[in-house]
Amino acid sequence: MDLMTPQMTSERFLAETHTVHNQPPPLENYNLYLQDKALIETVAQQHASWANDELEAFGKLTGSREMIELGFQANENKPILYTHDKYGNRIDEVRFHPAYHQLMQFSLEHGFHASHWLEPKAGAQVARAAKFYMQSQVEAAHCCPITMTSAAVPALLEQPELSEQLRPKILAYDYDYRNVPLEQKPAITIGMAMTEKQGGSDVRANTLRAYPIGNSGSGQAYELVGHKYFVSAPMSDAFLVLAQSEGGLSCFFMPRWRPDGSKNPMQIQRLKNKMGNVANASCETELRGAYAIMVGEEGRGVATIIKMVSMTRIDCMIGSAAGMRQAVAQITHHCAHRSAFGKLLSQQPLMQNVLADLVIEHEAALALTMRIAGAMDRSANSESEQLMVRMGTAVGKYWICKRAPEHAYEAMECIGGSGVMEDSIMPRLFRESPVNSIWEGSGNVQCLDMLRAMSRHSGSVETLMSEVQAASGADKRLDQYVKQLSRELVDTSDIEYRARSIVEKMALALQGSLLVRFGNPAVADGFCASRLTSQSSGLVYGNLPRGVDCEAIIKRATPQLD
Repeated sequence: MDLMTPQMTSERFLAETHTVHNQPPPLENYNLYLQDKALIETVAQQHASWANDELEAFGKLTGSREMIELGFQANENKPILYTHDKYGNRIDEVRFHPAYHQLMQFSLEHGFHASHWLEPKAGAQVARAAKFYMQSQVEAAHCCPITMTSAAVPALLEQPELSEQLRPKILAYDYDYRNVPLEQKPAITIGMAMTEKQGGSDVRANTLRAYPIGNSGSGQAYELVGHKYFVSAPMSDAFLVLAQSEGGLSCFFMPRWRPDGSKNPMQIQRLKNKMGNVANASCETELRGAYAIMVGEEGRGVATIIKMVSMTRIDCMIGSAAGMRQAVAQITHHCAHRSAFGKLLSQQPLMQNVLADLVIEHEAALALTMRIAGAMDRSANSESEQLMVRMGTAVGKYWICKRAPEHAYEAMECIGGSGVMEDSIMPRLFRESPVNSIWEGSGNVQCLDMLRAMSRHSGSVETLMSEVQAASGADKRLDQYVKQLSRELVDTSDIEYRARSIVEKMALALQGSLLVRFGNPAVADGFCASRLTSQSSGLVYGNLPRGVDCEAIIKRATPQLD
């Protein structure tokens, strides 16, 4: 044989491609409601089972391949700022990929912003939260303007004549993204502008000035001059803005167009280059005499706009719980189909420890979130539920949103190298995970807010302790933890220094009580064993103690494809 001539065999030159195996099928075309047992259970517990048929239909839509693809497209195509048109006219217009508009249309047509206000019956806030939670798993960024539009409603009630005028368009089940005056639109969205360069969370340091056009005071027209360093959703039709008037820091309603049909001089300087929430726009803006109407009492701007901010904080809790659920769905599905070292990942003891721990974290987050949604439903007729909303929002916003980033990272690790790839949803979940903790009042702000609630609202601590003590006698570990929390609350020395530790204990006590009373027994046992004992490490996921029924916990959380 001629050694210089390669052996001509058919095998050598066959154009074979590799065969893909040991990979999970795509997690799509499944029902986000029916495959989330924890959600079904908490909806029932919070008196919203009347919405089951609607939620089931919605879960099918949000789990569809088409809806999931819209989320990817919206994130792959960031919004673009056009400051001027081709003729040189100032337009300050933010343009989006069609997928973003489709998501907005879908969410507004399903009433995330309005259903709970238009039909405030028992369970309305819970049913709305369940929808928002499912849609957030598809794409979280577009939920920001939905949240603010909803949350503007209670703040605008501080100016009844303005609220009456705007309410039909704010609560319309429609979406109109055109950059035209309010009067020309069937439906509008509302944004928010609070933060300035020099102040950040300290909004009382704001320098934006408000000058009366005629008479001054509540309901009167002003012109705003200055800057805003962070304007959320600048493509909204109007904004609630904090500015300094003669009587102090006040709240204003600022439309994008003046009443005479001319463009309001709200000039966008640039869009923020965010690591997360990229499908949605945020910007820096100069206001050069922008027309606005004072909302609420002059000098009481924080008290007015906090009615909006409080609502957005609850949606931060929903969004973080949703991110955890989507992460859990992805990893339990992956590990149920992926083998390593001769065994499915979901059957390997160490992986079971990690998976079950992540499921427990999600179910605890969801239980507390939906408890606050339920309290909102009942708060109109119950002072204790009002206090529960006040305390529970600060505690839940701090803890649930704080836990989300580590949860997202650990979930990525469960999938391995593929979890880092941008054709997976996992990197997006990770990038989104810090947003809800930092925005709408960071961790320290929430802790200080909790201290204010304790000092200003008589019965706040008693209401919270009554909630956690409702499970008294059901689990010795929880009982002991609640006793420890009671001792901490009695000691008010250096309480601001210890505020994070106290809020963490409040959150864990609340979650433990809810899970013990209403949750799955295996999940409740795992939570108490891993979070409420002296042996709890709390440092990394996957440190569940012996005896936890990991298989049962994982099984209930794993989506089943049709």
